Amino acid sequence: MAYGLTTAQVEESRTKYGGNRLTEQEIEGFWSKLKDNFGDPMIRILCVALVINVVLFFLGQTEWYESAGIAVAVILATFVSTFSEYRNENAFQKLQEEASRIKCKVYRDGKIIDLPIDDIVTGDCVLLQSGDKVPADGILLEGEIKTDQSALNGESHEAKKIPMPSDYQDQEAQMDFLNQYKIFRGSVVCGGNAVAEVRAVGDAAVYGQIASELQIDDDRDSPLKVKLSKLAGNISTFGYIGGATIALAFLFQRVMFQDAMTLYSANWLAAVQDVVRAVMLAVIIIVMAVPEGLPLMIALVSALNMGKMLRDNVLVRKIVGIETAGSLNVLFSDKTGTITKGQLEVVTFVDGSGKAYDSPSGVEGELGRLLSLSIHCNMDAVVSGDSVIGGNATERAVLSYGAPIAKKFNVTKAASIPFNSENKYSATTVEGEYKLTLIKGAPEKILARCKTYCDARSQETPLSGIIEEKVNELAGRAIRVLALAVSPSRLEGEALPEGDWVLVGILGIRDEVRPESIGAIREVQSAGVQVVMITGDRKDTAVAIAKEAGILKGDADIVLTSDELAAMSDEEVKDKLEKFRVVARALPSDKSRLVRLAQELDKVAGMTGDGVNDSPALKKADVGFAMGGGTEVAKEASDIVIMDNNFASIDKAILYGRTIFNSIRKFIIFQLTINVSAVLISFAAPLLGMDPPLTITQILWVNLVMDTLAALAFGGEPALARFMHEKPKRRDESIVNGYMWSAILTGALWTFAVSMFLLLAPAAQSYFQADAEKKYLLTGFFTFYILLAVFNAFNARTEQLNLFDSIGGNRGFPRVILLIVVIQIIMTYYGGAILSCYGLTAEEWIAVTLCAFSIIPIDLIRKKIRGV
Repeated sequence: MAYGLTTAQVEESRTKYGGNRLTEQEIEGFWSKLKDNFGDPMIRILCVALVINVVLFFLGQTEWYESAGIAVAVILATFVSTFSEYRNENAFQKLQEEASRIKCKVYRDGKIIDLPIDDIVTGDCVLLQSGDKVPADGILLEGEIKTDQSALNGESHEAKKIPMPSDYQDQEAQMDFLNQYKIFRGSVVCGGNAVAEVRAVGDAAVYGQIASELQIDDDRDSPLKVKLSKLAGNISTFGYIGGATIALAFLFQRVMFQDAMTLYSANWLAAVQDVVRAVMLAVIIIVMAVPEGLPLMIALVSALNMGKMLRDNVLVRKIVGIETAGSLNVLFSDKTGTITKGQLEVVTFVDGSGKAYDSPSGVEGELGRLLSLSIHCNMDAVVSGDSVIGGNATERAVLSYGAPIAKKFNVTKAASIPFNSENKYSATTVEGEYKLTLIKGAPEKILARCKTYCDARSQETPLSGIIEEKVNELAGRAIRVLALAVSPSRLEGEALPEGDWVLVGILGIRDEVRPESIGAIREVQSAGVQVVMITGDRKDTAVAIAKEAGILKGDADIVLTSDELAAMSDEEVKDKLEKFRVVARALPSDKSRLVRLAQELDKVAGMTGDGVNDSPALKKADVGFAMGGGTEVAKEASDIVIMDNNFASIDKAILYGRTIFNSIRKFIIFQLTINVSAVLISFAAPLLGMDPPLTITQILWVNLVMDTLAALAFGGEPALARFMHEKPKRRDESIVNGYMWSAILTGALWTFAVSMFLLLAPAAQSYFQADAEKKYLLTGFFTFYILLAVFNAFNARTEQLNLFDSIGGNRGFPRVILLIVVIQIIMTYYGGAILSCYGLTAEEWIAVTLCAFSIIPIDLIRKKIRGV
């Protein structure tokens, strides 16, 4: 029979129905990402501060470089985060392009040719063989295959597909995966050969329809964005109140201490001028309260950790993904390929006496030869080079297990009965060196016919009940059992041999739990993250895997099937959600529902998945983890792609997310300490009749230290294992906690006190060279302020009493600190009139250094009092 389309028919079909390329999700370009990053709450505050500074510049109240400094902070922060996300997105698109280069065997112009999957059109006839991915929706014309549709419907069993009868009336829904005549894009051929006719391509296929539904964006804010929005609001409030208070204090000082009322009554313009000066002072204070370096620091620490994660097989598509991973409360995880290895393996062989063998190489004598014969001569799977192809997943696992004991037997296959799910057995008669019928199948089909077994001495021994006990024991550990037997009688037609059989033994098969997953799950749980395993497996199998993986630990843990979950109302699920550990026989809709309900409880929910059916839940979750070996649609819906399909990599993603959050908190302590102290000094100076102790250029250098250089220093903080022992942060939790407030207020008040001592106390001033303009005292104060910020950076970077804790993991920190000190020394001697720096003597250096260093013991005392 001739199959396929001609070249002309292909073009006609493409014109009428379109091609097989999926409509690509609109990729956000660099400039679009940059624009979105300007919506960050902290960036918005900076932009307002920039506008205010520009206005003040035109009014002659500030210098141009102050506005330039804020503008540089905004541009650097937005460009760094945009570039990092854009670079990883490009890497992701390359990954997707590689996945779309699948070749298909297609009949065209009377010949079979290899074509890219995107070139398939409606009406094409495609040759499908074991291992092929189905390229489009269609029907079978000839042959018979078994397909794995788990990527589409989550069902792990293989679906049998046969040719559609000519008189069949197709009145069913397109998305009917149980229809034995229909095949679907995204499924995999597990066995058999067939010719299929393509009926739907591209977005018209079920695969494409699901992909199209994911184009809708979810506007749920990330936990960090919620926290930063709250911080931005608090900073604004602090700035407004502080600015207004300082403006009033300035006017009060003018009226009460400088007899301004007499001047005002004589010249009302003087009153207006003082009010304008008070307003300008308030605006400057508001600007000083803004932590300009925070957005840049967040961008830098995210970019640095994204690079580290990529080296650890974690591809972060969206920066928000890594930030959110650190705040996870609950993680809904797939079993297959994530917690388990994702492939069946033979884990044991048990002979008729009940003796277990870890390796087939340990089975000796005639029993070993019969085992090898049964494995290699009664399988549809075959060894091709270093891989095993054909057959079903169980046969491939058995043949891989038997590879070390492969022997050459002088036999030929005389007759066979193929395996099918109804009979649950297969058999092959061999002739030559051995004249036997080899039988394998479910224990309940095989053991009842066996009266004896072949023992290690190659003798037939009566079979006892111990083998039944072993079968039950293995079943209790979620291990599937395959029995092997032989019969001296040959096959006659489709009937199994009559008489008694001889048991060779039983094979234990299962998808093994990844050894590293056990430790990773334990660590994630110790981090306060609830792990819920969601699987399409039976309940007893799921329970056994969950126990071995460490997910199920006590009687209070809840195990549900999909039907039991469906019978519960939303309120019932919410009440018991914290005790959920396993959902068996799960449907895709179960995953989306669980994510929705967890979010309604204000939890930060994560979801792992690899199939098209997982995509809606991945999209809806606060952070979606797609497996690198999963479908392109699942990866498009995700925030993070786990390249090695390993739960341990999810553990790393959570750790890196927490590292970012902790680094941000350290930086906030550092910067707000300086900001609050600067506001206090600016508040006190006019009340005490002093000019501002720092010039505009000096403030610009202080801002540079606090912003760009400090962001570089704190951005490289290492991921410490102890972060995984912290409780997850609540979604509505303030980013500034009690510990941070104690550090900020203690440091700011001490800085203010020492500053007043240096500026006002005669004892302090006696250490500096005397001059009418106090330029040496003010040079010393400027140097003190920078050095104090440097010393306080050591306080801020760790909660430990050991200030050098894990500093080796952030080599950039001491380098940046040294750079700041070196530049400050150079500026002190060569700054001149521009920087208002006139050099210091050795005695003056000792004085300012000791004053600055005093912040160290003060903060250590604070930590000790708090019980660190």
